[in-house]
Amino acid sequence: MFKPKKQILTAGPLISDKEVKYVLDAVKNGWNEHWADYIHKFEQKFAEYIGVKYAIATCGGTGALHLALAALGIGKGDEVILPEITYFSCADVVVYLGAKPVFVDVLKDTWCIDPGKLEKAITKRTKAIMPVYAYGNLIEVKEIKNIAKKYRLSIVEDACPAVGSLYHGKKAGSFGDFAAFSFQGAKIMVTGYGGMLVTNNKKLYERALFLNTHGEDPNKKFWQLEVGYSHEMSNLQAAFGLAQLERIEEFVTKKRQIFSWYYERLKDIEGISLNYERPNTRSNFWMTSIVLNKNFGVTRDELIKKLKEYKIDSRPFFWPISMFPMYYKEQNTPVAHHLAFNGINLPSGLRLKEEEVDYICKVIRKILKV
Repeated sequence: MFKPKKQILTAGPLISDKEVKYVLDAVKNGWNEHWADYIHKFEQKFAEYIGVKYAIATCGGTGALHLALAALGIGKGDEVILPEITYFSCADVVVYLGAKPVFVDVLKDTWCIDPGKLEKAITKRTKAIMPVYAYGNLIEVKEIKNIAKKYRLSIVEDACPAVGSLYHGKKAGSFGDFAAFSFQGAKIMVTGYGGMLVTNNKKLYERALFLNTHGEDPNKKFWQLEVGYSHEMSNLQAAFGLAQLERIEEFVTKKRQIFSWYYERLKDIEGISLNYERPNTRSNFWMTSIVLNKNFGVTRDELIKKLKEYKIDSRPFFWPISMFPMYYKEQNTPVAHHLAFNGINLPSGLRLKEEEVDYICKVIRKILKV
């Protein structure tokens, strides 16, 4: 049996000479009148790839989400609906603006927000819905858009993990009033830290752009019109990001191949479920994940610990946000709670080899005794 010489990590990017070339050019020439050349190129090419009109490069996915809600005028007393199980930055950005995050359960198969539960959470104070593409899985776009239209709500897609995912041929991030992406080091494409905010609405774009320059008067240097923010990306990061974007379909293909390796080796295990891809969609399978749906005599946390002994890194699913002390409230979200205590992200880095996946799956079977 193949045995790893070092730990097989959960994530990891794929870097080529192209990234080095672009960044080196930015280091040598990206100053003075050329300080934003790569930023503008990256924004333009990313907007074209997603299929939207406008893009703003940001310091991260959290900054992009914050900027989106601010541009929509979300403020004190407002409510924003989001899935119960996601990274807590989604709730943080709502609170930054004095608004209240409202948590809704997720679907058993895609792990994304449940449209059937969403409508019941809407009140007179609800201003926006923030669906999240869990690990690259696809949200129920049509149903969510219909609900948003019915109640005149904005949609901010948290597409941070979903660069390259498709819904009926259209890219994730092209459906809402805004969408946010992340290029943090574990994502499918990376800039170290960094993100992107996209929209098709010119007024919203201009508002977000204005807020992202500290609310400075565009016609009067250093004259501030209102309190704003600075969630900007550097030219060096944008150079790296542009090179990654030009290779994104290569990355999606590799991620999907990794998922297929896992699926073929684990699909027959009763009591385990993997990422689900609905008809007419394409997941980028950013993270291949499994959920333990029956008692194997080993808890999720014990499985993670035992995998570590075999030099296999893994990580748990996100926790239900309502469990945290700053948001604590009893919630009827059984699916989110089940996933949180039984879900595992398996090694899914772009450098992963089939022999490593084969080894990981054999170890999982050994631990679970299946």
